[in-house]
Amino acid sequence: MNSLLARLAVLLCLAPVLLPAAKNLELFFIDVEGGQATLIVSPSGESLLVDAGWPGFEGRDANRIMAVAKKAGVKRIDYLLVTHFHTDHVGGVPQLAEKFPIISFVDHGDNTETGRNADRLSSEYKRVVEKAKRLTLKPGDVLPIKGVDVRIVTARGAVLSQPLPGAGSANALCASAEKSKDDPSENARSLGFVLSYRDKFRFVDLGDLTWNKEIELVCPNNNIGTVDLYLTTHHGMDISNPSTIVHSLKPRVAIMNNGARKGGSPAAWKVFRHSPGLEDLWQLHYAVAGGTETNVPDVFIANLEERCQGNYIQVSVTPDGEFTVLNSRNRYKKTYKAR
Repeated sequence: MNSLLARLAVLLCLAPVLLPAAKNLELFFIDVEGGQATLIVSPSGESLLVDAGWPGFEGRDANRIMAVAKKAGVKRIDYLLVTHFHTDHVGGVPQLAEKFPIISFVDHGDNTETGRNADRLSSEYKRVVEKAKRLTLKPGDVLPIKGVDVRIVTARGAVLSQPLPGAGSANALCASAEKSKDDPSENARSLGFVLSYRDKFRFVDLGDLTWNKEIELVCPNNNIGTVDLYLTTHHGMDISNPSTIVHSLKPRVAIMNNGARKGGSPAAWKVFRHSPGLEDLWQLHYAVAGGTETNVPDVFIANLEERCQGNYIQVSVTPDGEFTVLNSRNRYKKTYKAR
């Protein structure tokens, strides 16, 4: 009996150890009618919500965020990152906070704008934040989420001064870059970041950053490098998204968080479609101003009607960098192999 137990013990020691399978990174682009609300769930289960949409509308945006969070198995928001202090991004924070636990808020510091609406947004945001933790970040800072690297690249008008790993080469596209007039608004102060997963997948979200600041990120040197997934800046408007940055980042897939009558500018659409290496562009909404000539095929659009049901776009990323994009309206999905 003792010899049998000894042999069994040896066999158990030699048997391969079965480790739990690595989980996917999940991103949900939630329809908030031309604002932003992007829910990111790391492989470790931590959650990052980027912006919270609009206020009002009987809590429409808060309800849509919570519905998607439930599908993702998220019971609290670990970090709510506010890109900037405009109504379509931070206005929905109080309504969401009343209904759903938020542990920490991330921002670029206090609102840089003043006036009745700006002061109201600031006071409502501060009222909510006082009950939670607050992190104020600058370019180069890293958000402490396990399993992914979330690195701030723009904040409060400052841009990343040191290149991200593998980036920093001289950018030939800068020679033809044309600057626009300076933007003094909160848009140009947007808190933007690059998310990297296992050095296999990279996603960039620059909030509503505008033209000149976008060019600064990649000129004279491209300090960002290339990305796999690009959330079109400023809802796909043509006061953002110069070809200098879009074509420098060379995204494989772009997602436009436009509304039916906000964003999706035909001029910006053409910049995306001509970006080298772009495989597909997906849209949250059919852009009325664009018509059939500049909207993507219906299969890639989450919401076709102006008064819609709030369908979302989901991106699932495997540990090896392969990612699948899903349109919740029609369940159409497409997989993009790891590079």
